[in-house]
Amino acid sequence: MKRMVAFISILVMFLIVAFFSENKHLTSQSQVRVGVLTLMHHPALDQIQEGFTAGLAEKGYHNGKNIQIDYQNAQGDQSNLKTMASKLVNENSNVVVGITTPASQALANATKKIPLVLGAVTDPKTAGLVKNFQHPGGNITGVSNLSPVAEQLRLIQEFMPHLQTLGVIYTSSDSSAVAEYKLIVKKARQLNISLKSYSISNSNDLNQVSQQMLQQVDAVIVPADNVIAGAMQTLVKNADAVNKPVFPAVDTMVKQGGVATYSINQYKLGIMGGHLTAALLKGQKQPATTPIEYVRHGDPVVNLKQARKLGIKVPSRFLHEAQSKGEVFK
Repeated sequence: MKRMVAFISILVMFLIVAFFSENKHLTSQSQVRVGVLTLMHHPALDQIQEGFTAGLAEKGYHNGKNIQIDYQNAQGDQSNLKTMASKLVNENSNVVVGITTPASQALANATKKIPLVLGAVTDPKTAGLVKNFQHPGGNITGVSNLSPVAEQLRLIQEFMPHLQTLGVIYTSSDSSAVAEYKLIVKKARQLNISLKSYSISNSNDLNQVSQQMLQQVDAVIVPADNVIAGAMQTLVKNADAVNKPVFPAVDTMVKQGGVATYSINQYKLGIMGGHLTAALLKGQKQPATTPIEYVRHGDPVVNLKQARKLGIKVPSRFLHEAQSKGEVFK
């Protein structure tokens, strides 16, 4: 009898230990991990990150509660991207997210299995990340931040009806900036805009090259370019010195001294990426068959203070549109 009681006691203890061990395993498995890699801090990229976290929360994934977001920032040093991408992959992230083309490429090189969401890549096909936009194939899908270039160019014509030469400046080592630059060239030709092109290799080139450019053009358009966005004050300082306007791609660059644009809302891009990531985590979508998402129309943005400084009249139609549907910086 005593042996039977002892046996039963041992069995019960074994079952209790087994239960809690299994439960602990399940708990660790239920902790969802999302790895986010970005190239650098600047306002536009930070807005994407904030929107991404908010988009996940809208779909029930709250950072620090039922999901762990590991955010890695290369601080503008592309040599850090490979190490950080490997870290996110090796720590068994359920989904990885790349904010900027270089960050996404580093993650794509680090894994062919873990779903990869492109947080803001202008041309994923040219960047070698997907086969095509409708059926990406492999483990990658995401969101494009391609600017509404035709809208932006028509807006410049509206602001400057007597425009003779428009300058465009971009970073030659940034594949997203190059892709958007090529689209600017194409659309400018269609709109009969005389365009002069200038490129830089890195932010150290911006001061000299922009000074040269501003002696030869009447205004400047800037594509979605992370390097120039990070050094926008240099471009604005040089443009102010010769009283010429800059029309950048995104609202944060308008706030820093650009005049106006139709901007892709970076926060909304992040929201879209967060929603897409949630759908992948829930098994509702698969990367290979999920089309790349776009924002089709930009938000109207104007910097009234900058326009006044340069003596530029803001078209009343656009001002009303920005006041009712976009942003006005005073």
